Formats: sequence, C-alpha cells, structure tokens
Amino acid sequence: MSVIRSTVDTTGAEFAANREAMLAKLAEIEAEHAKAIAGGGQKYVDRHRKRGKLLARERIELLLDEDSPFLELSPLAAWGTDHHVGGSVVTGIGVVEGVECMIVANDPTVKGGASNPSSLKKGLRAAEIAAENRLPTINLVESGGADLPTQKEIFIPGGRTFRNLTNASAQRIPTIALVFGNSTAGGAYLPGMSDYVVMVKERAKVFLGGPPLVKMATGEDSDDESLGGAEMHARTSGLADYLALDEQDAIRLGRGIVKRLNWHKLGPSPKPGYDEPVYDADDLAGIVPSDLKVPFDPREVIARVVDGSDFDEFKPLYGTSLVTGWADLHGYPVGILANAQGVLFSEESQKATQFIQLANQSDTPLIFLHNTTGYMVGKSYEQAGIIKHGSMMINAVSNSRVPHLSVLMGASYGAGHYGMCGRAYGPRFLYAWPSAKSAVMGPQQLAGVLSIVARAAAGNRGQTYDEDGDKAMRAMVEQQIEAESMPMFLSGMLYDDGIIDPRDTRTVLGLSLSVIHNGLIRGADGFGVFRM
Repeated sequence: MSVIRSTVDTTGAEFAANREAMLAKLAEIEAEHAKAIAGGGQKYVDRHRKRGKLLARERIELLLDEDSPFLELSPLAAWGTDHHVGGSVVTGIGVVEGVECMIVANDPTVKGGASNPSSLKKGLRAAEIAAENRLPTINLVESGGADLPTQKEIFIPGGRTFRNLTNASAQRIPTIALVFGNSTAGGAYLPGMSDYVVMVKERAKVFLGGPPLVKMATGEDSDDESLGGAEMHARTSGLADYLALDEQDAIRLGRGIVKRLNWHKLGPSPKPGYDEPVYDADDLAGIVPSDLKVPFDPREVIARVVDGSDFDEFKPLYGTSLVTGWADLHGYPVGILANAQGVLFSEESQKATQFIQLANQSDTPLIFLHNTTGYMVGKSYEQAGIIKHGSMMINAVSNSRVPHLSVLMGASYGAGHYGMCGRAYGPRFLYAWPSAKSAVMGPQQLAGVLSIVARAAAGNRGQTYDEDGDKAMRAMVEQQIEAESMPMFLSGMLYDDGIIDPRDTRTVLGLSLSVIHNGLIRGADGFGVFRM
C-alpha cells in the first residue's frame, strides 16, 4: 500500500490559526443557511401550519428512507440578491425506497412558493444534475407560479422546466409530481408533463386559469374544486393518477411509486470492503491557510479523504505543482488532480493531459481539487509554449467523458479554473470550501493591471497621472473583486452546488460518486486536436 505520510503538525500555532479562521467562516455560512431553513419567517410558517400543512423540509424528511442522508444542493441560491436566500425552493438528492432521487420542493412560506429568477436557475440546475446522473425526479409541488414582477427573467427560459420533464421521460428516467397545493397557470404543466401524479384531496389546485381569469376570459362562473381540484382531476380529467387523503398519504403513495419503478443502477458497484482514512477528517479544518498566498500540500487533504489514505501518485517527480494519482473513495476508483503550489506550468499541463486521457481509457471518474492562480505568464514561459500546453489540458478536460467532481479548496483563478474543470466545463458536481475564491485573477493583480493600463494611457496623452486617484481606484477595485470572489457570492449565483464543511468532503464526494454511478461510466473515444 502507498499510504500517504502526513507531516501536518496538528498541535502547532499555524494549524490552530488556520482552524480558527475556517471555523469563523463556517459560522458565517451556517448563519446564512439558517435563513433558507427559516423559510419566509415565523409569521408565514405559523400561517402554513395553521392550514394543517407540512413545511417543505418536513415533506422531504417523510419522503426519504429513515436515517438516510439528504445531499442538499445550492442552499444559498439568491444570496446577495433581492430574493430570499434559498430561492424559495429546496433541491437535493435523497434515497427513497432504496433509489437515489432528485427532489425538488417548493417552499410555500416564501411568497407562496412563487418562482423567481434564482428559483428558476436552481430548478434548472437540479434538472441538469438529474439528467446527467440518470436520477428519477420527485417534485413536491405547492407554488403560486411565477413571481410576476420578475416575469421577464422567468417566462422565456422557464419553458426549459417542462422541456426537461418530457426529455427525462423520453430517456426513461421517471418523473413524479406530488401536488400539495397550488400548481396553476404555467405550473399546471408540471404535473401535466410528469409520468406519475399524486394530488392531495381538497388541497391540490391545478388549472391553467383560476376562477377570476376564467370569468374575465369567458364569462363563466366556476370554483376552485370544479375547475382544478384534486378529486375532479382524479375522477373526471384523469390528470391525477392517485388521490391522496392528506399530505402524509401523498408521500406514502409517492414512496410506493418509486418502489415499483424497478430501478437499477447501470454503473459498476463500489468495492464491498474499504478502509477509512488513516488520518482524522477533523484535521481538514486547519490545513488551508487563511492567506491563500501561503501554499499547502494537497496530499494532506487527499490523505483525509480517500480510502485507507492510500494514493498511487502518477509522475510524482514531473510537474510537481500539480499532484495526480489514483485512489478509491468509498469503494469507488477515482483519479485525482490537485494543485500543489498554485501556478500551472507547461509540465503540469502536459502531465494533466496524459492523466486525463488515462482516466478515460480506464473509465475512471476524476476529482479536481482546486488551489491555482492560473497558468504561468512571462516571456520565457510564452516562448516555451505555455499557451499550447495549457490549451492541451483544457482540451482534455473539455472532451473527457468520465464524470468529473470539482472541489474549490483555495484559489481558482484565471484559465486555471477552466483547466481544473470549473463550472463551465461541466463537472457533475462542484463544491466549494469556505476558504475558496474564484475570479479572473486575484484582487491585487487585477487592480494593478488596471493601474498600469491607466498610467500608460495618461502618459500617451501627455497628462500627469493622478496618484491619489490611482490609490482610490485600486482600493475600490480590490474591494469589489474580493467581495465577488467569495464563496457565498458565487454560491448565490449558483456557480457551485454548495459550500461544504471541509470535514465533510469525504462524505459529500462519496454520496456524489454513488449518484454518478446510476448511469454508465464510459470514457471518451477521442479528443480534439492537441497542438504539440
């Protein structure tokens, strides 16, 4: 066995300072997550309960198998916007009757569960994950439809919601709608395009136009029940496949549907027995320095994540700023690429390209652990072909067909973010640690570039450069880029699938790997042209 030998001093002052800084960041994120859990606030939670209804997360808890995990996705969606943190919808992956399912639950305590731009982005990301990983989808529906003041940002792209449902059905990936309340206007097509529909008696309301709209459009007088009630749809229209007596009964029926899906994973099963890491996962809270300019050894992270801390390093003496190698994680074989000293040189790029090709030949999923400032710049590096070699790595990542998982541990700047499989390169899941930062470049570098350009422009015009103005500009730019590089800002924009506690990395990656193996694991048959 090639067990990693840790050199971290967990009793040292540096480790203690790192840990303190990480725990402080985790506390900030937990406070923001609490806002999503709180829903629309106590007033609206109480009103919802007085109507005899369960909260969104209570519905999910009853739906899941007892004591099974729930991998919540994008919990900080809408952070930093005018919309409620969480985006008025809960999404995540949980086990129902032994089947891993994508679960999407409207939160009716937030503006009646109305969909705003963040809700839409979150729902579309959930559908993307379900499609890529062959997950049955269960929608727990209670929504007033679109948030009308933001309709211009919702209406046109929102059509993908229904397109995704029908595409899933065509791919033989089941879709289930449990309707607890309103599902009106465009939202009526959600049960209309689902494979299975359960409606709660005297609660569910599904119609294209409610009584007031029908009166305005046709002059017809109608009521909610005759127009779109659950019993009408179960007995008359046929839209409801099952009529539930109450919410608990709807959840029971939903679990019964999943039980009869005859669902099987297509990917290989994990190895039946595996060892836990040799080192304590709790150490991960103190490994990453609070100052990202200070390098850290990613092997220390790998040692606390992979089975038995056993890691077969590939090309350990070549391109040493990038660590590559093979391991198992919860019994699943994986290849790992982890940034060591931040900068990617030509050697690291070529090493990564070969490693990605090898993973595709052996149908092995890849894990990318980010801490990079990007590809190296400078005359000698340009002349040595850094553009060609960086392009090779990005080419390999772009055309790789094995599943990718990305974790932003520290910096993830510039094209290095691309080469390490950032969001635009389609990782199945992308998570961030509270220590992560991502941008075109670091705040000081970006502000410095703008300063140099402005100084040169003033010189070309024969003007005296305003040094005081320069200082003010640099300070403002640094502050802006720093704020926009932070994980909560990026998570709010859904540029990751969630900020995770570093100590949970092994568990989160294990759950993600299990999800990925619902589908076939097959590498690329070819790559684009590599410019040598």
